[in-house]
Amino acid sequence: MPKLIRLYIQSIAVGFALAAAFAGLLVWQDVMGVGRLILGSSSGYIALAMLIVFNGIVFSGVQFALRIMMLAEPDEGPKGGLRQHVLPAPVRAPVAVPAKAAAPRAGQRRR
Repeated sequence: MPKLIRLYIQSIAVGFALAAAFAGLLVWQDVMGVGRLILGSSSGYIALAMLIVFNGIVFSGVQFALRIMMLAEPDEGPKGGLRQHVLPAPVRAPVAVPAKAAAPRAGQRRR
């Protein structure tokens, strides 16, 4: 079996185990009344199964993503580039700008 497939199956197993533990804690701690709803209903096992399956999908996806990202080799610093030179900061210089007389507005007299 290829290593990537084995990694994926292990991630799914860990994700669903975490989901089962999470759902068990939700029922045991009765968070927001979920435990009472699941244990008090005749079809509560369906809700518990859905809780485990849907959380298992999410947890296993996160588990697989984390394991894939941890496979990356660490960076050893910069390896080159364009070797662009850093320009000095610009200096402000005063510039004389001649001003023109404003045109008179409607209803105003020119002086």
